Amino acid sequence: MNDRSVPTVHLHIGDEKRTTGSGGTHHHIYPADASTTGTVPLAGAEETDEAVAAAATAFTTWRRSDPQERARMLRRLADLVRANAQEFGRLGALDNGTPALFAIFGASIAANWIEYYAGWADRIEGQVNGTVMGRGELGYTLAEPYGVIGLIITWNGPLISLGMKVAPAIAAGNTVVVKPSEMTPYSGELFMQLAAEAGIPAGVINMVPGSVAAGEALVRHKLVEKVSFTGGPVTARKILAACAEQIKPAVLELGGKSANLIFPDADLDPACAFGVDGSIGMMSGQGCAFPTRMLVHQDIYDEVVERTLARVAQIKVGDPFAPETTSGPVVNEAALHRILATIDRAKSDGAGKLVAGGNRIGGALASGYFVEPTVFTDVDPDSHLAQEEVFGPVLAITRFKDEAEAIRIANSTDYGLSAYIQTRDLGRALRLSEELRSGVVLVNGSQNIQPQRPFGGLGVSGYGREGGKEGLAEFLRVKTVGIAMPST
Repeated sequence: MNDRSVPTVHLHIGDEKRTTGSGGTHHHIYPADASTTGTVPLAGAEETDEAVAAAATAFTTWRRSDPQERARMLRRLADLVRANAQEFGRLGALDNGTPALFAIFGASIAANWIEYYAGWADRIEGQVNGTVMGRGELGYTLAEPYGVIGLIITWNGPLISLGMKVAPAIAAGNTVVVKPSEMTPYSGELFMQLAAEAGIPAGVINMVPGSVAAGEALVRHKLVEKVSFTGGPVTARKILAACAEQIKPAVLELGGKSANLIFPDADLDPACAFGVDGSIGMMSGQGCAFPTRMLVHQDIYDEVVERTLARVAQIKVGDPFAPETTSGPVVNEAALHRILATIDRAKSDGAGKLVAGGNRIGGALASGYFVEPTVFTDVDPDSHLAQEEVFGPVLAITRFKDEAEAIRIANSTDYGLSAYIQTRDLGRALRLSEELRSGVVLVNGSQNIQPQRPFGGLGVSGYGREGGKEGLAEFLRVKTVGIAMPST
């Protein structure tokens, strides 16, 4: 598992695998020790245009392919992803410093999404509207693929994101051009190899890590019928501005500042473990839907803080390949300095009380981009620490006195991706689920991004859904047909 070799990264355009692009090159840095692992070719506008052309050509036959055959290919791809979980774990650790054991689990998540949408490929159907009485008309609808879809994914979970986006898009009969982050090239390279092995025809999935110009070319291309983007709101606004010129639809899965509400009747040990591991332990806090705001009822506040700090002390930060590691580095040097600056600002302006972490880790980890798991208590719910996404291992804890205040604080940010409730009271869980301004509400440790459940946000967290039948519907458009019956 500690093998540091990396595959050659390509631009995958139709049936071609290119090692150069007009966008230049990117030198990939392994965040655990800041070493260079390899060179990533970058597409420019020219290669992006060629990838879209390849996808458009492939669409003419893929859209008419046997849906059962599409389903078989996707199931085969899911099986191959599972069979290569160890290798995905190794490459995932090299990509962005995610602990290898978690990256292996990520392969399972991706495979589940691919398999789920394989089950939808031959179940796409329209509706018959019936006849119009007295006129003898027949009406029905067709659920049709869009054509070429532009998929732009981020660096924090590249394989999972590929499973969430590629599988429903091609199951519906579309073809895709994927622009992955150049910071995480290796998981995508193996994914493309396995897609070919699964029998998915050339041009159905194209992958072009690229420059900013490549991303702009993809979004603006007239043959790209829809865009699905995972990332931050700053880039999303630019994408929407470009899409607006052509009235082009988009799906946006953006950031979050998710609240985790803990009530006195909750089972506190698992509630605190979930609150810590799911926010600053797993992936070093670099997740859009993580519960990074812990809202705690005043009657149990001190006890929860105590249990939380005990759990934080159990986080093993270190070498992503070490089996005992539960948290790795942040993705790059820029993220390191941004997170440390956020911590320093919170300390200086009194946003909360620092009770754990707050520093870059030195010693044997000094060459990498490691930040201590950090906890602030008594956080002002209106402060930047409670309002702005950190995307790093920083947990903000705030107290509340009753349900009304908990709801008010939870709903006080511009984000609305996920919310979490810890309680044994089913009535309370149901009440709060209706009141929380969030695309997803999860109770008592229910896991996020399950393929059978729609996932997505509102507000600054974006719009559109991934997962469930709704996730398939994002890649289908409805055509209405009306037929006037001949008069007799």
